[in-house]
Amino acid sequence: MRIGTFVLAAQFPGQGPGEALHRAVRSAEAAEESGLDSVWLAEHHFVPYGVCPSATTLAALLLGRTRRIRVGTAVSVLPNHHPVALGEQAALLHLTSGGRFSLGVGRGGPWVDLEVFGGGLDAYENGFPQALELLLDWLREPRVAGRGERFGFREVAVVPRADELLADGSAQGPEVIVACTSPKTVRLAAGRALPMLLGMHCGDEEKAEMVALWRTAAREAGHPPEVVEGAAHVSAGVAQIADGPGDATETLVKTMPGWLRQGLDAHVTVDDRHRVMRDPVAYTELLCGLHPVGPPRLAADRLAATAERTGITRFALLVEGSGDLAATEENVRRLGTDVLPLLT
Repeated sequence: MRIGTFVLAAQFPGQGPGEALHRAVRSAEAAEESGLDSVWLAEHHFVPYGVCPSATTLAALLLGRTRRIRVGTAVSVLPNHHPVALGEQAALLHLTSGGRFSLGVGRGGPWVDLEVFGGGLDAYENGFPQALELLLDWLREPRVAGRGERFGFREVAVVPRADELLADGSAQGPEVIVACTSPKTVRLAAGRALPMLLGMHCGDEEKAEMVALWRTAAREAGHPPEVVEGAAHVSAGVAQIADGPGDATETLVKTMPGWLRQGLDAHVTVDDRHRVMRDPVAYTELLCGLHPVGPPRLAADRLAATAERTGITRFALLVEGSGDLAATEENVRRLGTDVLPLLT
């Protein structure tokens, strides 16, 4: 079982972005100190839901401050980036960290980001497969040319090569993971044998269905059984550890709805389309019921049950739901000292 943290750099009501970012950095350092496997960093723009606008930049900082833990993006929003620029950053972080960087990418949403960064609505609705293909070419080939209207350019050399030999003798490029929320994206990831990142809003049954679809599509694409069965998908969730049966839930129900209301209400669609946002209290209660929220034994049992039902053994767990620095650090510490030993 590989337990990691999912860092949004969430700005809670009454906080500034600097406080949220400081808590994000400290939670990642605490994750390494506590023996956790990984830290996954989100990217958001123009909203207090998450105040990290560049997951790769924050990943660079954390890779420099740590020595063991894996650091990944969850996710870099591909329609907001040129795939070559993102590929160059991924190669740089992979090589300079000794292979500790994972690049998670996703389609994002129909937000005003698309207008600001110039991708437009088409990049969100239709452009993800082409952008992903160019990104993968950049991470695997010595020379790459851009084809298509949006990414058309002459052949150029890939520098630095992501698959150069590392200190441990390996020559593989960085791990690439795809955030999947629809069957279409699941099939896209499976066709390229890329593992999935599955959202914290999904229950075990839905995640199991997506894993089954991925395996079917991967086999149909001709990938060998060992690749299909060995895919290291990641399940996102929420973790809050406390001694009393209801203490952890009470903490999150007090704090998370205010953050969710403020953060989600700030999203603006690029085309002014109508959107229906989740009720913050009901959503918080749903997350508490799905994920490791409660005493250590309950948390471990829920993680083990998810692994058994879905086949997923990698987790990215939101640990900052209290909104408090000291409480977040303690939550991370308890994941490592009180929960992790129950899973080994």
